[in-house]
Amino acid sequence: MRPLDPRLLRRARSARRYVLLTAGLGGLTAAAVVAQALLLARALSPVVLRTADWPDVAPLVGWLAAAVATRVLLTWLQERFAHRSAVRAIAELREQVLARAVTLGPRWVAAHPGVTTLATRGLDALEPYFVRYLPQLLLAATVTPATLAVVLAHDLIAAVTITVTLPLIPVFMVLIGRMTQGYADRRLAAMTRLGNQVLDLLAGLPALRALGRERGPERQVAELGDAHRRATMGTLRVAFLSGMTLELLTTISVALVAVGVGFRLVFGDLSLTTGLAVLVLAPEVYLPLRQVGAHFHASADGVAAAEQAFEVIEQPTPARGTAPAPDLARTTVRLRGVTVAAPDRATFAPTDLDLTVAPGEVVALAGPNGAGKSTTVAVLLGLLDPDTGEVLLDGPDGPVPLGEIDPETFWPQVAWVPQRPVIEPGSVREAVQRGRPVPEAALASAAALTGFDRVVAGLPHGWDQQLGQGGVGLSLGQRQRLALTRALLAPAPLVVLDEPTAHLDADGERVVLEAVGRLRAEGRTVLLVAHRTSLLDLADRTVTVASSALAAP
Repeated sequence: MRPLDPRLLRRARSARRYVLLTAGLGGLTAAAVVAQALLLARALSPVVLRTADWPDVAPLVGWLAAAVATRVLLTWLQERFAHRSAVRAIAELREQVLARAVTLGPRWVAAHPGVTTLATRGLDALEPYFVRYLPQLLLAATVTPATLAVVLAHDLIAAVTITVTLPLIPVFMVLIGRMTQGYADRRLAAMTRLGNQVLDLLAGLPALRALGRERGPERQVAELGDAHRRATMGTLRVAFLSGMTLELLTTISVALVAVGVGFRLVFGDLSLTTGLAVLVLAPEVYLPLRQVGAHFHASADGVAAAEQAFEVIEQPTPARGTAPAPDLARTTVRLRGVTVAAPDRATFAPTDLDLTVAPGEVVALAGPNGAGKSTTVAVLLGLLDPDTGEVLLDGPDGPVPLGEIDPETFWPQVAWVPQRPVIEPGSVREAVQRGRPVPEAALASAAALTGFDRVVAGLPHGWDQQLGQGGVGLSLGQRQRLALTRALLAPAPLVVLDEPTAHLDADGERVVLEAVGRLRAEGRTVLLVAHRTSLLDLADRTVTVASSALAAP
C-alpha cells in the first residue's frame, strides 16, 4: 500500500476528515516549532553573551512558554482525534468487508477462511497506521519544509548540509521497507493460518469433550502459540533494527550540522543567536521523516491487512434482483432441476432436485449426510446460486425467478433456524425479539411452548441476562430453544428449520414437534431438514435429496 493509499480515502469517510484535520494541525505545529526555536535562541543568546539579564528576556521566555504550550496542545489534539478516527475508519472498513463477504455468499467465505481473521484481529492492526504513521507522514510534508526554509533563511551552509543528508533517510526507509514488507506479509499469513487452526480447534471442542478427548489438543495449542510468538518476535526484531538504523543516520546528520555551526561560531563567522536557532531547528527537520520510518514498521501489519481488505471489498459481486418479492403467504416456492457442485468434493449435492413448497404446507427434506439438504436450503434462501436449475416464486402475479427478486424484500418474510443459530451479544430478551417489540403475553406463550421459559427461569437475571457472541452463556440445546422461540415470534410466513432437533434430547424433540404443530396451525409454511422419523412423520410431504458423483473428464 502506498504511503497514503487513495483507496483508503475512498472507502473510509472518517479517514478523509482525519487527513484534512491532521494537515491543518501539521501546519500549526510547524509554526509552533519555528516559533519555539527562534524564541529560545533569542532568549538564551543575550544571557549567554551577558548583554542582557534574565528580567530583560522575561517577555521572550513568556512567549516561549506559550509556544511550547501550543505545541503540547496540538499534539494532544492530534492524539485525541487520531484514536477516534482510527476506530471509526477501521469499523467502516470492517463493515464493508463483512458486507461484501455476505454478498459473495457462504461458499466464497468457506473458500477464503482468512476473511474471518481479517475482519477481526487483522484490521485492528491498522490502528498504528492512523495513530502514529499517518500523522508523521503529514508532519513530514509540513514541518520539514517549513523548518528547512527557516534554516535556509538563517544559514546557507547548514541548509545545504541538511539538504544533502536529508534524502538519505527516505532512501534507507525504502531499502529497509522492501526488506521488511516480506516479513509483514508472512506474519499476517502466519497469523491468519494460526487463527484458522485455533477456530477449528474451538469449533471441535464440544465433540472432543463429549468423547472425553478435550485435553488432547493441548500440545497443538501450545505449538500454535509458539509459532505465533516466533512470527511476532521476528517482525519486532526487524522493526527495532531498522529503527536503530534510522536513528543512527539522523544522529550523524544532526552532528554534521552541529560541527559546522560550532566551527563558524569559534571563528566568528556566525552569530550565537543564529547558531542556536539552527541547532534547535536541525533535529526538527529530521524528526518527522525519522518518525515516519520508525512507525511504518509498527503499522506494517495493518498496511498488509488493508491490502487484503481492499482485495475483498473490490471483489466483483453477483448481480442482485430488483423486483419486489411476492407475499410468501400466497406464494408457492418451486425448485426445478437444481444441481450444485459440492466444494472440494467430486460430487453434485443435491443433484437434479425438484421441490415444491406450497403455502401452509409442512415439507421435510430427507436424505443421507452430505446429500445436500443444507445446500438446498441455501439455494432456496437465495444465499447460493445453483449450477443448473432454477428457483421460482409462483405468486398471485405468476412465477418469478428468485434471482430477479430483491433479497431485502424476500428475507424479511423468512424465519430461518440453522443448525447453529446466530445470536448477537445482548440480553436474552433482545436476542429473542431482534429489534421487534413483542407483547409479553406472546413472548411468554412462545417461550412456554418451546420450553425456553424454564431456561430463562434458571438464569440469574432472567430475560435481562447478558449473552456473549454466538449465545455464550447458554448450552447448545438452550440456544436451539431460543432460536425456535424467535422463529415462533417472527411474523414470517415461511419458516425454515435446518435440523431443529440437533443438540436436543427427547424432551427437546417433543418441543420441536409442538412448535411445528403451532406453526402449521397458524397457517405458516414450514420447510424441515430432518433425520428423525418423528419429524418426517409430522410433515405433509417428504422429499428425498440425493447426490451424485461428477462425471469423469
